[in-house]
Amino acid sequence: MPRICLIPNVSGTGGMVSFRYKLTAGLEARGIQVSNDLADTPYQAVLIIGGTRQLAPLWKVKQSGIRLVQRLDGINWIQRKRKTGIRHFLRAELGNVLQSGIRKRLADHIIYQSGFARQWWEDWYGSPPTPASVIYNGVDLKSYTPEGIHELPQDRFRLLVVEGSLGGGYDTGLQNALSLVETLIETHQIPMELMVVGQVSPSLQQYWNSHSTVPIHWAGTVKRESIPEIDRSAHMLYAADLHPACPNSVIEALACGLPVASFDTGALKELVPSNAGCIAPYGSDPWKIEKPDIPGLAVQMARILKDLPPYRQAARTQAETAFDLDVMVDKYLDVLLEAV
Repeated sequence: MPRICLIPNVSGTGGMVSFRYKLTAGLEARGIQVSNDLADTPYQAVLIIGGTRQLAPLWKVKQSGIRLVQRLDGINWIQRKRKTGIRHFLRAELGNVLQSGIRKRLADHIIYQSGFARQWWEDWYGSPPTPASVIYNGVDLKSYTPEGIHELPQDRFRLLVVEGSLGGGYDTGLQNALSLVETLIETHQIPMELMVVGQVSPSLQQYWNSHSTVPIHWAGTVKRESIPEIDRSAHMLYAADLHPACPNSVIEALACGLPVASFDTGALKELVPSNAGCIAPYGSDPWKIEKPDIPGLAVQMARILKDLPPYRQAARTQAETAFDLDVMVDKYLDVLLEAV
């Protein structure tokens, strides 16, 4: 029976944890055993999810002939543009060093989450001779579906933001979401509210409660199992991150028939076709975190909110076509067990 080691063994919230959970479940459903420790041998392959400090043990594994596959997200960059604190800066830079070093010297195959992520790594760190693939993240289409329990507001439209955290330099995404809602209310006379799922500090919540007229529902960090109902209970998702590689919040929303709105950064244009939402020109330089074209995106969002049914159907179709979790797991298995 094949056995695969997944490292590092992370916990908590966020995209890496969600991916690990879904891949592990998919592998075990196929009779593949999963190890979480390089010392827990034997195994036929190792999947390095991002980076790890276990460089010496990894080198020994490589020398023994076991296949090393690295999955790469985007590159840590915002700490170079905004003051995020010395601890965050050092942790982010160390993460880049570890990931780029493994990519260049240890990995036998690299899996990028999107074409954008692949181009980003090659632009910043060059093109190693290592074989590479692009495999989009997947979503359980049976759990994330338009059908099911929901509480969709009837007297207003709900814009949803789902992020692991909206602090540490990423609070601009929250600011942009509020500006979009304000513009839709004031300029387009569309009744709106904002729902925020994810970690937001009490001080930041208090600030926006007192500095914005937008009705805001702070949902906080929620269980993974609650996301489908939350997605079904909104009219549109705003993807708040800048330069995302393949955000789970986007593909989960699409699977639930929730149209997605955002600015054209990262892989969003790859993930969201024009009939399933709107990915608008940023209007300035997102790499400098300049102010985006809020009015331009709001115009497109207003048009969609007035004719939601076809966008909802197209969102679900896109998820079924591009983000089936079973297909993702099979593609990872093909790469991991290629030489077995």
